Amino acid sequence: MPTLQELLARVPHVGALELILLRPARDAPMARVTSTNAEPGQGLVGDRYRGRQGGAGKRQVSLIQAEHLPLLAAWAGVEVAPEQLRRNLVVRGINLLALKTHRFRVGDVVLEGAGACAPCGKMETALGEGGFAAMRGHGGIVARVALGGTLRVGDPVQSLGPAKAATSRRGV
Repeated sequence: MPTLQELLARVPHVGALELILLRPARDAPMARVTSTNAEPGQGLVGDRYRGRQGGAGKRQVSLIQAEHLPLLAAWAGVEVAPEQLRRNLVVRGINLLALKTHRFRVGDVVLEGAGACAPCGKMETALGEGGFAAMRGHGGIVARVALGGTLRVGDPVQSLGPAKAATSRRGV
């Protein structure tokens, strides 16, 4: 029987990058693109968070799981477009929460999970009353760019195992 640590280290599924969204400026509409470059320690070219916090910030890239969109819509009582949630990457077929302490590959880019992406107060405006509550626990994750390259819609998403700093952390 595998240990809990061994189970946490294993993410055998391979997902796919379904959508790339960039925030060109504060409060600007999200822009859908078919590809973008990711720069180590900086983030995504064309996104307003690129290079913020001296490159040391954990929110260089934000990701959300496509499978959660219908749940969020049901809980908020409205249709939910990915742009409303203000996340950069929408992925399908892999549990993002399992990657929050892992290094993972998206195409030729390597990201390092940096934790959960909590909803902000803007969700009340975007989704209506209760939008913030609907997003709690389903806001996706944030990550740092460990190895740069080009992200393309359709790229596979695959775990590379726990990040070194995460190997001593506990949690699910």
